[in-house]
Amino acid sequence: MITTHVLDTAIGRPARGVPVELERQSESVFGGSTTWDLVGAGATDTDGRNRDLTPSGSTEPGLYRIRFNTESYFSANNVKGFFPVVEITFHIEDGTQHYHVPLLLSPFGYSTYRGS
Repeated sequence: MITTHVLDTAIGRPARGVPVELERQSESVFGGSTTWDLVGAGATDTDGRNRDLTPSGSTEPGLYRIRFNTESYFSANNVKGFFPVVEITFHIEDGTQHYHVPLLLSPFGYSTYRGS
């Protein structure tokens, strides 16, 4: 299972309505180029969370990418942000574990970590 949580550190609150996409890297094709397959998508809820990117239970091991459309979020809140999109790529080895990928966001910076 893969979940996320976005906190807007500039206002000290959860970031509601951030569009999120989760993709899994597929096998290399045509001379080593790679493609990404959409696994799940949605937006963060009133608590800044998205728990529905994957079904509960095991997740197929592989390389994943989670993309946050921060420009949409900032525009909806009349804020000028520097990063229009934040992409975080991570590797899942044990698909039976819960992988939580939080994003700490402000208009001019962000950070992440593996949460629980």
